[in-house]
Amino acid sequence: MILGRPVRAVSARERDVLRILRERYGMGADTVDRLLEQGAAAGGLEVVKEEEDKISDLELVEDAALIRLVNQIFMEALDERASDIHVEPFEEGFRVRYRVDGVLHPQPMPAQIRRFQSAIISRIKIMANLNIAERRLPQDGRIKLKIGGRSVDVRVSVIPMLQGESVVLRLLDRATISYGLEELGMAPDSLALFQKIIEEPYGIFLVTGPTGSGKTTTLYAALNRLNQEDINIVTVEDPVEYQLPGINQIQVRDKIGLTFARGLRSILRHDPDTVMIGEIRDLETAEIAVQASLTGHLVFSTLHTNDAPQAVTRLIDMGVEPFLLASTVEGLMAQRLIRTLCSRCKEPFTPTPADLESVREIAPPGAAGAASIAGTRASAAGRASSSCSA
Repeated sequence: MILGRPVRAVSARERDVLRILRERYGMGADTVDRLLEQGAAAGGLEVVKEEEDKISDLELVEDAALIRLVNQIFMEALDERASDIHVEPFEEGFRVRYRVDGVLHPQPMPAQIRRFQSAIISRIKIMANLNIAERRLPQDGRIKLKIGGRSVDVRVSVIPMLQGESVVLRLLDRATISYGLEELGMAPDSLALFQKIIEEPYGIFLVTGPTGSGKTTTLYAALNRLNQEDINIVTVEDPVEYQLPGINQIQVRDKIGLTFARGLRSILRHDPDTVMIGEIRDLETAEIAVQASLTGHLVFSTLHTNDAPQAVTRLIDMGVEPFLLASTVEGLMAQRLIRTLCSRCKEPFTPTPADLESVREIAPPGAAGAASIAGTRASAAGRASSSCSA
């Protein structure tokens, strides 16, 4: 009667209905409306001041509606399998983006949410035990969440921008990590070589790649394979992304002087068999790692380089002697993450000659074929004594 036309009833899943409502009205639209109503009840007068020392209204930060809105952002990100949440203020609006499978996706938000950006960011700061009054300097923190029985660690980075503070949240969902070597997506020949290298009694094995390419996950899989009662495995990480049962893990704390180098030096007095260093960042850490491998320890670590051969160049640039690298480095590996196809909607595809020709034009010299690139996530591992493959 209201619509003036016939209505057909259909069944739909709750999550699909909520997704459509979120796309049409924006995430947390009802919560924002409730906050606006509270503001109107308070008088509806707003004085805007652009002062550097301006802080959020603590009463609004602790408001149940705002807390629910921030929690909804976290829950939606986990439902979408996001690895990062970007909360960014702009003059024309307030943007929230999720990184899913390596790609940032903007989320629909109500236009009025711009008025509550300061309160939202302050709420995140409170959750991460950061200083909400400090708006001029970058801050880093950490949040531990329990959502539906899942334990989620969140790394928080707050950086002041022109229009306000920008927040990036790295989500580390322990329920989604895979520790099996066979589940990493390596090609069979690469996997066999990888397993051979990690079973060496001593030496250094380095995994390289850009940020977020799964280097730590690969090393965790290696440690999980080596984890036995007769082997003492110790790690020093910043941060400890996932807790591995049966493995001793050290959290780096730069503020109190517990750096990678100092933690690694202490580890060597702790009678380890296998050592993992979260990242080699400086010469001191690199030298201690080399000394550890020379004294009979197996050392795993990561480097931020674009390919495997550049790892050698990076270490030499740090100041490590080339002859020490030649005698200690057992293997180098570079890896990338590749977005996978949906298991439900993927369809067979036969490339045309024009498609193959276009791939050959953009592929660098010596690159693997398109099929092998799409079928593996990690590149081949190579012995340091032989030609390193990237």
